[in-house]
Amino acid sequence: MKRTKRGWVAVALALCGAASPSVGWAQRNMEFSLDDVEPGSGGAAAAPAAPIAPPADGPPTEAFANAQSLYQRREYRGAAVQLQRVIDGETRDFPAKVQLAQFTLGKTLYHLRYYQAALAVFDEISLAGPSHLYYDETLQWLVQLATQLPDSAGITERIGRYPQAQIDQFDSAQQATDGDVASGAASARNAFDHLLFLMGRYKYDQGEFQSAAELFGRVRRTSPHHADATFMLGITNVQLRRASPAIDAFRALIRGIENGSMHTDDDVRYRNLAWISLGRLYYTAARSVDGEGNVQINGRILGQAVEAWNQIEPSSEYWLDAVFESSWAFFLANEYSRSLGNIHSINSPYFPNSFYPEGIVIKAVTFFSNCQIANATSMIQLFHERYDPIKNELNATLSRFEDNAQFFDFLKQVRDGRGEMPESIRPVVAGALSDRTLLRHIQYVSLLEEEEQRLAAEPEQFRNSTVGARVQQDISLGISFGKDAAGNLARSRYTRVIDELDELSNQVARVQIEVLTYQRGEITQESRDQMTTAAQSGGGDVVVDEEHQRWPFDGEYWRDELGYYRQQVTNRCGR
Repeated sequence: MKRTKRGWVAVALALCGAASPSVGWAQRNMEFSLDDVEPGSGGAAAAPAAPIAPPADGPPTEAFANAQSLYQRREYRGAAVQLQRVIDGETRDFPAKVQLAQFTLGKTLYHLRYYQAALAVFDEISLAGPSHLYYDETLQWLVQLATQLPDSAGITERIGRYPQAQIDQFDSAQQATDGDVASGAASARNAFDHLLFLMGRYKYDQGEFQSAAELFGRVRRTSPHHADATFMLGITNVQLRRASPAIDAFRALIRGIENGSMHTDDDVRYRNLAWISLGRLYYTAARSVDGEGNVQINGRILGQAVEAWNQIEPSSEYWLDAVFESSWAFFLANEYSRSLGNIHSINSPYFPNSFYPEGIVIKAVTFFSNCQIANATSMIQLFHERYDPIKNELNATLSRFEDNAQFFDFLKQVRDGRGEMPESIRPVVAGALSDRTLLRHIQYVSLLEEEEQRLAAEPEQFRNSTVGARVQQDISLGISFGKDAAGNLARSRYTRVIDELDELSNQVARVQIEVLTYQRGEITQESRDQMTTAAQSGGGDVVVDEEHQRWPFDGEYWRDELGYYRQQVTNRCGR
């Protein structure tokens, strides 16, 4: 069944989209149906590359042979010192030997757990392209590094330099290695699956969603990366506006986790993430616009959104988001008592760092739709009293820090319990520090700082060598760039909150204008239609079925009641 909603439906859809946490979601301002067709991939084939002359080669010098011998004996510190001498040209080895020394140095630094320095070496080789003798072999070491460094290290960008044909060749390579990377058939295929996933992430980040979907879809069901790839396949199909394949992917992930055929580093989290993604997808798909510009709401699909959100456990980090987002779905369905009951749960003292300013907007719109003008006006005032100072404080906090590195240090101090900040913005800061992308950036910097400490404890012969100086420089640059990236990301999160508060202020102003218009007796047709629908719905009444009991709220919250609150909304239109 479909029905038409006018007036405040635009506010509801815009705000529920804005409420989504950062998981690469694409629902905001999107419209698509459950039977969208799949677009073609297109694209022209690349012209074959011209042959590249190999670098000159010849007998190795004694120094080069000694470096290789040290490496084979796993005397990595001594090998690194000698290999750097070859790279610097001190030994006058042939160019081919220099390239081998460079590749071996990357492996040596990996074994020494100086992953940032190893990444810098492999980065140089990947930049050189096919002209480097070890360009192909470097690809598997980039995959290996991806198991040691977080996403924020930028490994996917290095892998993205390789053409698809090179990626596919990696599949057939039960590649003969020097024993540093496992080369059995099973491990080689797992490495290829990991590579497909990483390349898919790169294509996704570049906005090449069709290519990303194809890569995610090629990851084997038996691969340790299949669950990650399945989730990303769902998100990618959302970006491609293909609702049905996205639903299939999310449901496949849920089934796989529940029956044990898929495993992740956190099965419970991924299951909840898949459910909230389904809820958002159904919520978006429930909306369509007819030829006259009227918004149509499909009640059946909207109910599926609520059902998906209800699958998320209260212990999940996504539970509050699910409760809030379902409150907009209940509003669209004219279930006002359930909508405001959810807002009541969100505002409980069990969640001191919750930050849902849209909740006041829901209440203001609900009260206005039911002709409770005094309550609507009080919500408008409450929004400005509560959130205008927060917006001002956020702007003041941002202006205190001249660069991203300073802002990063401030966040680290707050995270470690040492930073001082106004109590009013603590929920916003806590929300920013719980962002997983930001946490990965912070983790990356922490890993580099640990590498720096280990380098300081190295024997003087290694620490003061040319390669030691190189490692120190690579770590220092990594820390600098890492802090800048993390600070910039956190700053963008803060800026987004400020922008959203500005947008919500505009929405509140719209409610205020409608209130003033109503008080002058000049109500708009859109508002009149919404009030008529609200009066006819009976959705403000609290109805208790046989499986529940009714207990009046006495000011004390109980954790097991969260999510079950209902607020009576008396319709006063026509009275």
